[in-house]
Amino acid sequence: MKTAVLIIDMVQDYFTHGYPITEPAERIIPALNELNAAARAAGMPVIHSTDSFLEDDFIFKGKMKPHSLRGTPGAEVVDGVVCEPSDVWLPKRRFSAFYKTDLDQTLRTWGVEQVAVGGIVTHVCVLATALDALQSDFRTIIVEDCCASPTEEMRTNCLDLYRNGPLDPLFRVINRAELIGEWS
Repeated sequence: MKTAVLIIDMVQDYFTHGYPITEPAERIIPALNELNAAARAAGMPVIHSTDSFLEDDFIFKGKMKPHSLRGTPGAEVVDGVVCEPSDVWLPKRRFSAFYKTDLDQTLRTWGVEQVAVGGIVTHVCVLATALDALQSDFRTIIVEDCCASPTEEMRTNCLDLYRNGPLDPLFRVINRAELIGEWS
């Protein structure tokens, strides 16, 4: 089954401004790189979907401070996450990589049937993207050891809500070794 790997919000700004997500995000970089390399080797597309906000964006009218501003280095994929020329960079304006982007159409054009999601923040942007993938009729996997939240408790609680749920096997939570094993 053709799978696309979606890496969510691994942008420079989250690693340079001391956000609570910084340390957990740094820890998943090797796992993301391993997953991405295996996907490429199996002929699966890798997509880096990143926040790309405007300075006066609605999203900043609450407690969230401006970050990952469109056209700035802070909105680019963080150094350390390997990006190959075959990878796709998909800026996004909201939590889900599907919201008001052409991701759905692109995946269908490529013949993708399943989406594997990793990145940050598990309980917000990763989950929003995963649920939108499912709602768009793609089998969906959250790659648990390729996700990070500000605390391990947040990450685990979120994943536990969906682990072995009623949507299995359409919506699964598995680790990267299991997913990579499915490709071989």
